[in-house]
Amino acid sequence: MLDWVLRTLNAAGIEQIITVVGFGRDAVVAELERQHPDSEIAVQEEQLGTGHAVQSALPLISPDAGTVGIFSGDTPLLSPQIVHDLTREHFVKEAYVTLLTAELSDPSGYGRIVRDGEGLVERIVEEKDAGPGELAIREINAGAYIFNRTALEESLVILRNDNAQGEFYLTDTITLIRAGSRQVAAFKAPGDATEVLGVNTVEQLIQADLLLRERES
Repeated sequence: MLDWVLRTLNAAGIEQIITVVGFGRDAVVAELERQHPDSEIAVQEEQLGTGHAVQSALPLISPDAGTVGIFSGDTPLLSPQIVHDLTREHFVKEAYVTLLTAELSDPSGYGRIVRDGEGLVERIVEEKDAGPGELAIREINAGAYIFNRTALEESLVILRNDNAQGEFYLTDTITLIRAGSRQVAAFKAPGDATEVLGVNTVEQLIQADLLLRERES
């Protein structure tokens, strides 16, 4: 699954790829060294959340990189085109962070996108922390972001873990960046949004495998 994500990022022309590994990392590192030797590896010694995972990778990011993309390893259906579209939106909007969203008929399991009265992204609420009104939202966070590097680093420093899971959520950086009166943008995936579907169950893995085989045929 991770192999597909890394292939997509390579095809999209990403200049530096860093893979964060944690639980069961020996097997993952062995596969990375075999299939993606150019990917640098950051180790998340404790699994304290997605924000903490990104903190683990910061020391490896090139000092010349002013823009940082973050992509989940469990979204194998992403295409190089959608990576390009997300990146283009980021620069067109001159945003400090741009996130990929999608509209799903069943948003169960995903963080919800909360927008303000003007339609701008206000925050992301993880499902376990969401109230009834937020759970009714069908626009979801697809787990792909383009950040201004300085904005990312500054927001990670002040992340808190006062949430239902006691973790440092990367999604909370959206609220922090917006609170600083800095532009937060979103690119909504077109069509049926199958590209953004995550894999968390065996059934979802089988579905993703079928869709990937169809794409290659």
